[in-house]
Amino acid sequence: MTRGLVVGNWKMNLDHVEAVHLTQQLVSVLASRPAEHVEVAVAPPFVDLRSVTSVIEAERSAITVVAQHVSDHEHGAFTGEVSVAMLKRLGITGVLVGHSERRSLFHMDDAVVATTMRAVRRGGLRAIVCVGERLETRESGGERAFVRAQLATALDGLADEGEDGVAIAYEPVWAIGTGRTPTTEQVSDMAGEIREEAARWGFASARVLYGGSVNADNAAVIAIEAGVDGFLVGGASLKAESFGAIVGACNDCYAERR
Repeated sequence: MTRGLVVGNWKMNLDHVEAVHLTQQLVSVLASRPAEHVEVAVAPPFVDLRSVTSVIEAERSAITVVAQHVSDHEHGAFTGEVSVAMLKRLGITGVLVGHSERRSLFHMDDAVVATTMRAVRRGGLRAIVCVGERLETRESGGERAFVRAQLATALDGLADEGEDGVAIAYEPVWAIGTGRTPTTEQVSDMAGEIREEAARWGFASARVLYGGSVNADNAAVIAIEAGVDGFLVGGASLKAESFGAIVGACNDCYAERR
């Protein structure tokens, strides 16, 4: 593994004017603190994608842009949906697939996650597939089997599309936006389970990210002690300084690993 990956998921925040402002700030922060060991990506709302990519292109920044979701259909009568081809024309390089909020709020089950993964990879975009358990699953001791099953469904049959095109984000549902974080031992254990399961499906070198109440204060500890390859960041990605600090923590960790 040569570089880490930090993705800022803006969720349903920021109109296109606010998105432009944040992108300009982020470009400036990252230019002042180069992170050569980390790939940085942002996932804005659909209405902001063109504005954000335009700023990044104009500034010649290395930041990449991914979408928060995409349809598993190529085209047709699917009002409100967006296709992989549409994203590619905007210069989007990847997609978050199966984020816990898509699963819980919009009924995106494992079967839809699987078909979406196939659509994304067939279309030539990178897939960042999200997996993670609810609190009751962890308390019952079923978190390992649960996450492995999610991952097996998502990765089955995809190895022929290329191993480099998939990253895996572990986001325990009980830690997202709650301020609660699992221990670094819990994250490390689950990252090991994920790597083992991913290898069974031909993705031994897939980067494993952690997401769930990541912030500038805890990122360094998680990166070093849990051994993850980066982060999927929510609220802390809405401020350039805090997101830049997380990128810096991941970069320092990767620099030490080399």
